[in-house]
Formats: sequence, C-alpha cells, structure tokens
Amino acid sequence: MNGPASSLREKFLHGSLAITLMSILFGFLLGGVILLVAGFNPLEAYWVIVEGVFSRPKYISYVIIYSTPLIITGLSVAFALRTGLFNIGAEGQYIMGALTAAAAGYYLKLPILLHVTAAVGLAVLVAGLWGGLAGWFKARFGVNEVISTIMLNWTALYISNWAITIPSFGRQGTGKTYEIQPSAQIDILGEWKRTPEGIAFLREHPMLWDILKSPVNLGFICALILAFAVWYTLNRTTLGYELRAVGYNPHAAEAGGIDVKRSIVVSMLISGALAGAAGAFQVLGVSHRIATLAIMEGYGFDGIAVSLIGNNSGPGCVFAGLLFGGLKYGGSKIQDVMGAPTEVINIMIGIIIFFVAMPKLIRLILNFRERRRRT
Repeated sequence: MNGPASSLREKFLHGSLAITLMSILFGFLLGGVILLVAGFNPLEAYWVIVEGVFSRPKYISYVIIYSTPLIITGLSVAFALRTGLFNIGAEGQYIMGALTAAAAGYYLKLPILLHVTAAVGLAVLVAGLWGGLAGWFKARFGVNEVISTIMLNWTALYISNWAITIPSFGRQGTGKTYEIQPSAQIDILGEWKRTPEGIAFLREHPMLWDILKSPVNLGFICALILAFAVWYTLNRTTLGYELRAVGYNPHAAEAGGIDVKRSIVVSMLISGALAGAAGAFQVLGVSHRIATLAIMEGYGFDGIAVSLIGNNSGPGCVFAGLLFGGLKYGGSKIQDVMGAPTEVINIMIGIIIFFVAMPKLIRLILNFRERRRRT
C-alpha cells in the first residue's frame, strides 16, 4: 500500500497542481493577515465570500457570467504561451472582438441562428487578424510580440472609442452604441422571460426565476467547448505538435522541417481569435452593446493571471476562471456586509500569481514538509 501512495505523493510534490494549490492557500492566508491588520475578522470575511457565491442560485449564475470572459481570454493567453509566445495583447483583441460583434449585431438583419453565427464569426476573424498582425511583425521583422501587442491594445481602444462616435452606430450623448438586434442575442430565454406568460411561469418556479434574473447566456457553454478545443488542438493534432515544437525550440523545429515563421503567425492568429470570441460572447450575451472606454476593460490582462494559475491548459483555465469569478463577485460583498475594502481580493489574486511565478520556492516548502514527515 505504501508503494502507490508514495509514488502518488511524489508526483504531487513535483507537479504543477501542488504549486497552484499552495499558491492559492498562501493567497488566502496573506489576504487574511491583511484583513486582520485592517481590523476585520478574516474568517468572517471569507464566510461572506462563500455565502456571496453559493447562498442563492442567482449568485452562482453571476459567478459563471463573470467567469466566462476570463476563461476564454485565459485560453487565449495559454495557447500563445504553450507555443512559446507571450500574448499580452488579449485585451486589445477582446476589444476588437467586442466592437465587431456589436457592429454585426446591430447592422445585420438575419435569422437568429445565422445572425449569432455571423456576429461571432466576424468577431473571431477580426480579432484573429489583429493578433496575427503581431505574429507577422515578429516573424517578418523580429519585433517582440510583447511590444507590438501592447501598442495594438491602445490602438484597439481608440478605434473602439472612435467607432462609438459614428452617428449611425453610437447613441449620441450617451457614450454607448445602440443595442444589438434581438436575433443576435444569446440570452437563455431572453425574450420569453419578459413576456406575461414567461413571468407567470417563472413566478411559479422561484429557483428558476432567481437564476433567470441574471443575464444567463450560452457563453459559458461555448467557453467549455473552446477549452476542450484548445486542449485537443495542442495535444492531439499535427498543428498543435508543430506549434508546441516551435515554442520549445524554434531552431530544432526548423531543422525538423517546420516553418517557424508560419507557426508564429498561426499561433497568434488562433490566440487573437480566442480573445475575440470572449468579447463577442460578452456583447451578445451580457452587455448587448459597447461603451466608451477610459482605460482597458481588464479581461485580457486578467486572462494572463487565469492562464498562469491554470498552468496554461484548457481545463486549468476553466477552474482558474471560475475561481477568479467567484473571488471577484463574492469578494465584492465584503464591503457591503462588513465594510472591508474589496481591494483585498485583488491583493489576494496578486499574491496567488506571485507564488505561482515562484515554483522553486513552493517546491522547496513542499519538499521540506515531506522530509519532516519522513523523519
């Protein structure tokens, strides 16, 4: 019995899961210390977060809604990292995807399924080209993708703000665009739940009524499908093998007959397309419009953290995105209930990322605990 148990323990100590779990634990511990220093009971604060996530079906649905764009932008960053690239431009690609989806959702007049498909397809195409542009700069001119994607982030923001000023697209004086057509919306029972028949039915089913008060939509299902698609592409296809080979060692990959420059462009195309899908689903399922941006929305940058905590994998990004969504939504309630600053949640997330980025320290702690256990 000791043999398999010992082997499993060794795999855990040297695996990425142990680093992630320990990093999350340290994040909660140090977050609790900060709350304690600020004069708040950390156990009470964490219980408020738990209640703010699980006490009502509506809260769970909001966590899922918050998590959906984080999961998909996390997949975008993870795909690039797994192929040796750092796509810090997921934010700009998200913005371009959201802008394109809003324009397609408003201007096009199509049947519902075709309209949603066209809006998402165009958003993915534009954002993919936006990301592929950074890949082309790197492949053709050797421009570091971090620099080019940062510049493209700001370019995307100003293009989006300019588009809102177009009279036929933006509702003048509001800083927002017109709402997309109902045929482009992906809300679950969106129109029906506002009809007298729908309201009467939902009032007879309180739990369903509570859930559908939130903008529940098909975005989360699409996020799960994309997570599987990313995993399958990277691990079960020839394209994924070539892209990962370039990421591990471009010189060896080129010697093996792989077109390195083409792989760089393709990787950034796919990464950008994923971030654009996040923007599209957010517009079609939640906001139904876009608004003027003073600064970046943050989904793309949070996606970097989701990717790191999720170990740059499809399933990992799903769980990390749900964790972030739960912390952001549930954590917002500690200020209302206790008066505690919600900035503590961002500090906790920062601490988690800090320790994820220090795998050697985590392994040192785990190995020390294992040696003590043995002695």
